[in-house]
Amino acid sequence: MKRRATSSIAVVALLTTLSGCGYNRIQTLDEQANAFKSQIEVQLQRRADLVPNLVETVKGYAQQEQTIFIAVADARARLGGAVQSGNLGQMAEANQGLTGALSRLLAISENYPQLKSNENFRALQDQLEGTENRIATARQDYNAAVQAYNNYIRLFPQVLTAKLIGKGAREYFELTNPNAAEVPKVDFTQPAKKGQ
Repeated sequence: MKRRATSSIAVVALLTTLSGCGYNRIQTLDEQANAFKSQIEVQLQRRADLVPNLVETVKGYAQQEQTIFIAVADARARLGGAVQSGNLGQMAEANQGLTGALSRLLAISENYPQLKSNENFRALQDQLEGTENRIATARQDYNAAVQAYNNYIRLFPQVLTAKLIGKGAREYFELTNPNAAEVPKVDFTQPAKKGQ
């Protein structure tokens, strides 16, 4: 009888210890981070899906800009591959590449007033801008979830549980543009013309 009571007490003590070890909270935070990562992937894919329509609209007005169209198509393909891989570093790098290509594409519209006034082009630009905002929000949400998760698994006794179940720190979704943190320099001076 004493042996059974001792076994029961041991089981209760073990269950109490396990409930305080943070296993369930680790799983919850990990899944929350996964959900936010998925939102980043969805928004990046949405952005990549808008690009062909934008390119086709611009193509109708700017036949001679073929190299930019090729660059946008290549950048879009890289982003699609990165989203499929699920690797955050690749997604951030491919996203930056597409941002550069799209900025060159949108700059073309300045040379074509008819294109700028085209209703389809304006609607696509608005959708692209909205998607950019969604990507930024999804990135912030994901990074906040990762921060909560990473902070939690560093606490005692959760650190022991995390190591026991093979959970480590998660990677943040970082911008890969090396110039992103730099303040842009604006120079309104124009070089003097010869003879002046």
